[in-house]
Amino acid sequence: MKIELVQEAKSDIEIVFLTKNTLTKNKHAKILKKAGFSAEQESSCFLYEKGLLVCGIEDTHNDNIRTATASAIKTLKKSNFKSAALHVTKGNIKAVVEGLILGGYEYNRYKSETKKPTLKTLNLVCSNIKSLSKDFEEAVIVAEATCFARDIVNTTPEDINPQTLAKLAKDLAKENNLTCNILKEKELKQEKCNAMLAVGRASRYEPHLIHLAYQPKKAKKTITLVGKGLTYDAGGLSLKPATSMVTMKMDKAGACAVLGIIKAVSELKLDVAVHAFVGAVENMIGGDAYKPDDVLTSRSGKTIEVRNTDAEGRLVLVDVLDYAQEKVQADYIFDFATLTGACMVALGQYTTGVMGNNSRLKHAIAKAAGNAGELTASLPFNKHLKKQLKSEIADICNISNKPFGGAITAGLFLDAFIKERNKDKWLHFDIAGSAYTETPWDINGYGGTGAGVRMMCEYLKSIQ
Repeated sequence: MKIELVQEAKSDIEIVFLTKNTLTKNKHAKILKKAGFSAEQESSCFLYEKGLLVCGIEDTHNDNIRTATASAIKTLKKSNFKSAALHVTKGNIKAVVEGLILGGYEYNRYKSETKKPTLKTLNLVCSNIKSLSKDFEEAVIVAEATCFARDIVNTTPEDINPQTLAKLAKDLAKENNLTCNILKEKELKQEKCNAMLAVGRASRYEPHLIHLAYQPKKAKKTITLVGKGLTYDAGGLSLKPATSMVTMKMDKAGACAVLGIIKAVSELKLDVAVHAFVGAVENMIGGDAYKPDDVLTSRSGKTIEVRNTDAEGRLVLVDVLDYAQEKVQADYIFDFATLTGACMVALGQYTTGVMGNNSRLKHAIAKAAGNAGELTASLPFNKHLKKQLKSEIADICNISNKPFGGAITAGLFLDAFIKERNKDKWLHFDIAGSAYTETPWDINGYGGTGAGVRMMCEYLKSIQ
């Protein structure tokens, strides 16, 4: 499907947005009323003889424009129209482009037969192309990077494992002129990444630590991104229930997010250096699997009592975080992980949990997320929850000794491995709920959502 920015276009159908107020003033109001159209958000009505697809919106806020555009493209893809047009302005072009690309996204790699949509061209009509071209191009880059992340999330664990994820990262580096360094099992042993190695011990695929870097000549800031890359998580010896194993291909969504972010940043040519670190591991069962009661010595030297092998993502992350802190002196460090089901219990499936020690930084991220159309909420650290990670035989335990506040105690576990100089530079994003959906919502169809890509791109643009 081709999306073009044009001054005028002849199309088979035109998309029009109406609120309840503008509906009453529209020249087709009587026909629309007879059709039962009342301009509710995400409702639509074809006026075939007029060449119109009328879509309801609550108001002209970008979130509603984005959602309505997503609904419109889904409707049009089921029709036999070959082209469509939609008038755009400086204020809504980003939301429209994201609605079209993200709302129209489908993942059909594993279907033996797919129906090709008739719709080939979408014309975005404006009075001055030059004034909108930059916003248009940026929106396309960010939306396509989000779809790139979605594609990796949706790929099966047989096709995306630590080895193939590393190859994908190499290919991205080559295509986008990034530097790439990959540590395999031998190098990880030399780096003493024992926690990460323990998680991957029972898998036939050796763990990989991936480091991609985008380094413009005049970078104003340096950002470190760390992604949890569990290409599949069976839970280890603390085996997941069968129903919980389905969709565990999404446990690599943190890694997918940071790859999508660095892809977008390099294509936007932002004046921000970005280092993306991914811990690519598979958590399986076997005779050589790591066990509850093991004590692991992490790369930082801190010892970890393992009481649950399904709390594995944090074990991978602490070694990668320690490595990243040593290799790069960053202004900010952000990690993305589908870390806890507890975050979904606390915030629902639509919202990313944000944790850290810097309130001002959390507020800045929340503002960027809101502008990008992503939902976030801050989960507060406190000294009482921190005590629940106490171990009697090691420096720290990998799970809390109580079943409450699980998302926060996981964040506090990571915080224990953040160096003192970086405490105010670091934020943890728990995307366990927001990264994957089996029920379409907003601009998200079934599967990966690409959570984190749009909000981080928005934030990085704001700090240039």
